[in-house]
Amino acid sequence: MNTTAPEGPGTVHRAVLPAVMLSLATVVSAVASLNTAVPSIARDTGAGLTELSWIIDAYALVFAALLLLGGAIGDRYGRRRALAAGLVVFGAGSAAAALASDPNWLIAMRGVLGVGAALVMPATLSTITSTFPDAQRTRAVGAWAGVAGASAIFGLLVSGSLLEAWSWRSVFWMNVVLAVVALVATLAVVPESAEPDAPRFDVTGAVITVAGLGAAVYSIIEAPTEGWGSARTLLGLAAALVILAGFVLWELKRPNPLLDPRLFRIRAFSAGALSLTLQFFAFFGFVFIILQYLQLVKGDSALVGALSLVPMALTMMPFARVVAPRAAARLGPRRVITAGLLLVSVGMLVFSLLDEDSTYWLLLAGLLPLGAGAGLAMTPATASITDALPADKQGVGSAMNDLARELGGALGIAVLGSLLQSSYRANLDLDGLPGPAAEAARASLAGAVRLGPQVAEQARAAFGDGVQAAFLTASIALAVTAVIVAALYRAPRPDAANSVAGPADQAAKLTEEGTGGRGEIRYTRQV
Repeated sequence: MNTTAPEGPGTVHRAVLPAVMLSLATVVSAVASLNTAVPSIARDTGAGLTELSWIIDAYALVFAALLLLGGAIGDRYGRRRALAAGLVVFGAGSAAAALASDPNWLIAMRGVLGVGAALVMPATLSTITSTFPDAQRTRAVGAWAGVAGASAIFGLLVSGSLLEAWSWRSVFWMNVVLAVVALVATLAVVPESAEPDAPRFDVTGAVITVAGLGAAVYSIIEAPTEGWGSARTLLGLAAALVILAGFVLWELKRPNPLLDPRLFRIRAFSAGALSLTLQFFAFFGFVFIILQYLQLVKGDSALVGALSLVPMALTMMPFARVVAPRAAARLGPRRVITAGLLLVSVGMLVFSLLDEDSTYWLLLAGLLPLGAGAGLAMTPATASITDALPADKQGVGSAMNDLARELGGALGIAVLGSLLQSSYRANLDLDGLPGPAAEAARASLAGAVRLGPQVAEQARAAFGDGVQAAFLTASIALAVTAVIVAALYRAPRPDAANSVAGPADQAAKLTEEGTGGRGEIRYTRQV
């Protein structure tokens, strides 16, 4: 049974949407906002590139790994309660991080922030889908998608402004302020809704997810130091694959799975999830790398670096809110999402030409297709996931949507950051430098620039090589994904058994298949 506060629909819509958007912006902006402070964190704490990757990625990794369980908690105990509790954890973790002086403590506190975000984000989209009628839902989801994308830029701009006057600690105090304001708004206007009869949590499935994703990301981030061909890296990646395969087998046997693998047999559902994962893989990997490039290679301030990315946001928002819904209604999601992914791929290809001598015009030439492509692909991909499932399984769609975004972001930071570091270390010639100085230069570009102009110049060139390698890889991955997504969206043959069934009908059929026709399986917000 779903319980919702008995408010008038118009009042609920007008009040709930901005409150939910504020909570969403609070947790999403934190994924990117700290990127502006990476150089100053490296200088103040002595963190190397590997530790910097962990400081940024610990939040996204924990966020992604606990999203499924966070959604299930919201279903059982109330989404409004989950929002409030998550904002409290998020704010408390931010306050503790602001007092840190050690990289390891920062990594730990970023993980705590991820726990809070995992409670907050799942409730935002499901609140929208359950509050708005069908006629208004697409535009509301478009607004949600636009805010989810643009909040990262908002975080960059605000944090860049703060760094002009204060230290990187002010970024965490900004999180505290946002969390408090969002908490007040949530308690004031968001109605409570819950599924008190929801099934028990699949805690074992959640633990397996954390272990599998943790092993994968750890192996990827540590690979430049350990070696991509080292036993430690290869065994770690193999262990991650085995653990995640075990998760699939476990979920297939569960009557109430966190994530039912059978749902990926629905083409629209799979295509939407894959598209979102790669979009955010590219987006957050790009932000992590480009802000270091702008500040450490080009010498821009944190604010100038953040302002440099504004054209991307200005392009993304209208494409996500206006162009994409209209284009998808007219042309279908397949063409729109494929075109969007190809545009993002073009943007990444342009970025792969950047070096220490590049002008802003080259960066701008990549930002515009990146923003337009992300805006085009994001809204119909989000709608594909939720529309592929019937009304009683909308929690599945919203949780999968959240998971695809955060998992893509975590993997993007890990993979592209690792490729950057591997290329940087490989192209850095430190002959003649004493051991401690050479190790400081290998650890990060921020450490290299302190060792004199000759070392700094060579380190910037090596960093530029790493930027090119990372963005070229992202461009290829997006182009391949566009082809796969286009194939997944192709209609089945007319004589196919399910040719008359829509995605939602397929989902219902899969439900029956998964329970031997008994219809007992319960898909809650636990995807």
